[in-house]
Amino acid sequence: MHDIRAIRDNPAAFDTAMARRGLPAQSPAILALDEERRACISAAESAQAERNAASKDVGKAKASGDEAEFERLRALVAEKKDEIARLEEDAKAKDAALKALLEALPNLPHEDVPDGTDEADNVEIHRWGTPKEFAFSPKEHYELAATQDGMDFETAAKLSGSRFVMLSGGVARLHRALAQFMLDIHTVENGLTEVNPPVLVLSDTMYGTGQLPKFGEDSYQTREGWWLIPTSEVPLTNIVAGHIVEESYLPRRYTAHSLCFRSEAGSAGRDTSGMLRQHQFEKVEMVSITHPDHSRAELDRMTDCAQGVLERLGLPYRTVVLCTGDMGAGARRTHDIEVWLPGQNTYREISSCSVCGDFQARRMNARFRPTGGGKPEFVHTLNGSGVAVGRCLIAVLENGQQEDGSVDLPEALHPYLGGKTRLAKDGTLV
Repeated sequence: MHDIRAIRDNPAAFDTAMARRGLPAQSPAILALDEERRACISAAESAQAERNAASKDVGKAKASGDEAEFERLRALVAEKKDEIARLEEDAKAKDAALKALLEALPNLPHEDVPDGTDEADNVEIHRWGTPKEFAFSPKEHYELAATQDGMDFETAAKLSGSRFVMLSGGVARLHRALAQFMLDIHTVENGLTEVNPPVLVLSDTMYGTGQLPKFGEDSYQTREGWWLIPTSEVPLTNIVAGHIVEESYLPRRYTAHSLCFRSEAGSAGRDTSGMLRQHQFEKVEMVSITHPDHSRAELDRMTDCAQGVLERLGLPYRTVVLCTGDMGAGARRTHDIEVWLPGQNTYREISSCSVCGDFQARRMNARFRPTGGGKPEFVHTLNGSGVAVGRCLIAVLENGQQEDGSVDLPEALHPYLGGKTRLAKDGTLV
């Protein structure tokens, strides 16, 4: 959500930012609607003042016996009452139209975000690790002998349809171990507070982080009206919704391991093989609520937290800053971390860390009270994957694969697997 006052003060800067997003000038339509809304409010206030004055004079006219003046004033009071109701209704309608216009627009990109139209214009800013050279042609995760029994797409499709998977045995335990490993890093080493949030949320909660109304088709809604969360960013960020916290409360850093649900609307035909793109998946999410002055530095900190998970697992990756044309609607700057998948011979996204500024906070009405006094200000919010558990499983399997179809597992996971070091080609942990 954008600040209408900022648009009034500097419409040219707003339009320049929207142009970087590939959109035409927005301020003329916004300011015209805003002016109409304000005119209705002003007219309603003037009409109310006239009605109040006439109401006072009605009694005087009655007391003086001036019947004609009494009737004129009484009619004026009734007329102004109807006029006020009409103007207030017009102002309400224009306010709703202005809100709808503002909430449909993407966030303003940071000045240091590269311009561009799509992923080809993203800029690499960091690379870690060297992809392993295999003496054989590496396979994708679902082709490995070690996953044939423990990664069941057919049974999942029978139960739920396409884009679901059923994990079992050693593969399921490895998946669980990865989530526990990530949580331990983020809570013990990175200082995040673990949360176990609901996965069913209200429409207002989805609205607060920008999933509604524009991206409703990307999520699932129950008959009762709840929404299944697309990521635990939604409940974690909304912890501060509607609150004014003390400045000393900031920053707040949360992490959660949760189920996530996405309809994948518009992704037909993309990544249909294996478990890279699923309707139901698990993710360890990170969310930060910060002071405005510290949010940009917090993005780098959050990115380091996500990168650290992959480094501990020995997984080669690269980090790119998304260009203006590839960045999500709610973000001001986004760092995508892409892990190396030898089976595909390419890097694929495993984490996306974004700073949203006050974009979500305005929707949620989340503010802080400055320590030195003064008017409450909007907090800044950030979110990032720390990391996607299923995609991390894919990366571990593909990078550790052996020619016989077994998988050597990262040393960091051995304590989480009861000392087991390898996923044998029959799918058991040994």
